[in-house]
Amino acid sequence: MTQAGTGMTQILVDARWLAARLDAPDVCVLDVSWHQPATGRNARAEFERAHIPGARFFDLAGAADPDARLSHTLPGPNHLAACAAAVGARRDRRIVLYDSAGLAPSARVWWMLSTYGFREVHVLDGGLAAWERAGFPLAQGPVADLREAPEQLSPPNPKRVADFARVKQAAQEGQLILDARSAARYRGEAPEPLAGIRSGHIPGSRNLPYQELLAGDGTLLPISLLRQRLQAAGVTKEAPVVCSCGSGVTACVLALALESIGHPDVAVYDGSWSEWAQRTSLEQTA
Repeated sequence: MTQAGTGMTQILVDARWLAARLDAPDVCVLDVSWHQPATGRNARAEFERAHIPGARFFDLAGAADPDARLSHTLPGPNHLAACAAAVGARRDRRIVLYDSAGLAPSARVWWMLSTYGFREVHVLDGGLAAWERAGFPLAQGPVADLREAPEQLSPPNPKRVADFARVKQAAQEGQLILDARSAARYRGEAPEPLAGIRSGHIPGSRNLPYQELLAGDGTLLPISLLRQRLQAAGVTKEAPVVCSCGSGVTACVLALALESIGHPDVAVYDGSWSEWAQRTSLEQTA
């Protein structure tokens, strides 16, 4: 499925689009919900209470690099391939992601899979709530993982992944770095959720809280409004953009929005502020 006249895969789909294709053999529906530990919510338990029929639960936290010291780090190809195979996500299938947590988990898994070459990855606009509002049925109960053999994945697309060195250079050169966190966290007025991470922001970065790209019902804003808000934050047509946040999850909402409007050069800072705060503190005390 491509956007008319662009040749690009359309990322966002609505509930009716999904309902019409739910039984297609090449469609793989994944609930990728994830919640901050402080919320006390259990995403897997919520999945078992109510999910889109035929969906499987994809554990976002479990799919992170198991050897990384930072949370949500993009995994290596073998780990991601194993996690994807367990839920039936393969590169020749149409994968549809949804969540119950405000789009960010879906955006993160979309970025992970597309960075590894999965060609047709969609996000259900508005998530589980949109499915329910449309009046479509829900299923209950656990869904067993599959026993499919993992695919051989190539290394991630380096253009889409920014590391510390790349972001440091971008900051020094005045390239656009967008921070998806709240204004209070960006300004250093609110504590970071992760213990031991100091407050503040990457020098020269601009703040665009990801919620400002969402409508009241949790769907992404129309393209015209997205363009306006992104341009107001400093986005220009061709200049590269690095997206950051606290640990690399909500930054992917900005990346999704940018790619939805056809921006050609978007990267996510995988370590985000969690890494930057620790690395620059070490440099300052070295």
